[in-house]
Amino acid sequence: QVQLIESGGGLVQAGGSLRVSCVASTTMFESYAMAWFRQAPGNEREFVASISWSGEHTYCADFVKDRFTISRDNAKSTVYLQMNSLKPEDTAVYYCAAAMGHKWGQRVAGSGSIYDYWGQGTQVTVSS
Repeated sequence: QVQLIESGGGLVQAGGSLRVSCVASTTMFESYAMAWFRQAPGNEREFVASISWSGEHTYCADFVKDRFTISRDNAKSTVYLQMNSLKPEDTAVYYCAAAMGHKWGQRVAGSGSIYDYWGQGTQVTVSS
């Protein structure tokens, strides 16, 4: 079992920035592709961004392009989501997820079903 622990959420003003982090308990962090999803009250969980095991490939949802950046530090078993130019509609619980690398690719990166492990989420609130 791989445990994923998110942190870094909080309250920010519209236009501000925030970086959320997810630390994985596994010593084989390099074996996993990682992703961020988010869920706002009353909404379905939606894909935000994903990154390959090496960090070579990243994919993100259209609504966060040019604002959010996903990255990873394999030495620290950590994946990050840097969020800039935040909008009130970005308010949500942000979840990180891990998928065994062989299941991951551009076509399925945004599909929650391929991810094997999920964190408990961190709340991001953007005020007007």
